[in-house]
Amino acid sequence: MKPTRLLKKYIQEEPILVMPGAHDTLTAKIVEQAGFKALTIGGYSASASLLGKPDLSFLTLTEMADCIWRIADVVDIPIFTDGDTGYGGVLNVAHTVKKIERTGAAGMFIEDQVFPKRCGHMLDKQVIDPKEMIAKVKSAVDARVDDDFIIMARTDALAVNGLEDAIDRANLFARAGADLIFVEAPTTIDQMKMITSRVDAPLLANNIEGGKSPLLSATELEKIGFSAVVFPVAATYTITKAVGDLMKELAATGTTAGFNSRMVSFDEFNRLIGLDRLRSLERIYLQS
Repeated sequence: MKPTRLLKKYIQEEPILVMPGAHDTLTAKIVEQAGFKALTIGGYSASASLLGKPDLSFLTLTEMADCIWRIADVVDIPIFTDGDTGYGGVLNVAHTVKKIERTGAAGMFIEDQVFPKRCGHMLDKQVIDPKEMIAKVKSAVDARVDDDFIIMARTDALAVNGLEDAIDRANLFARAGADLIFVEAPTTIDQMKMITSRVDAPLLANNIEGGKSPLLSATELEKIGFSAVVFPVAATYTITKAVGDLMKELAATGTTAGFNSRMVSFDEFNRLIGLDRLRSLERIYLQS
């Protein structure tokens, strides 16, 4: 089954779809080998990994598309990715969808923030008029080549205009053709329940460690009514902590020996990245 149809199937069926975040090909391979059905690529982690910068619209569409393509080239599970604000107006949105769809991604989202946007759990966000976002959603839906390619609409209006406006926008975007809806950064479980009970569309939850929303398990989110959940920054934060601790150890002791138990071995790493398979293929060609 093609990745786009698989992603749609996973969103529509039970249990809730869990998508860990990957910011590069190595973390994507680890996600896939852990047995997850799909993964997500967020602009927050991609900006940090590729540019060493925060999620403040520094990352260009070309850079993001290249990141997605590289990951799609090494994993077979569906990829759901970040289309930011669409990188401009309605025509830019169409261009963004076409470019991201060609990377091999199975779906993407666009959001209703004013450009330059910022991470949804940061302060001082602004949102565009809902009519403008409706036009963007329609442009995105019309631009896709594969009808199964998932278009998700995200609204950041909750922090700007309140819950009622966020719910109103979510329903408007669903009626405009979005396959999946994401109301960013609810701050309580009661707000989450209000969203799932009043938005007539499949809904995504966003688990950001240290963010504004309650950090709930996938099972808890499924009971509330969410169809999918992403953990977009957990791997990035974990890698940052692990490498930081390693550098402290090396600086203090002059050796990494005390850190060996917290590393994979030489052979384990080579198996992870597929060295044995490639060397076997190499021998076949050389022997023929």
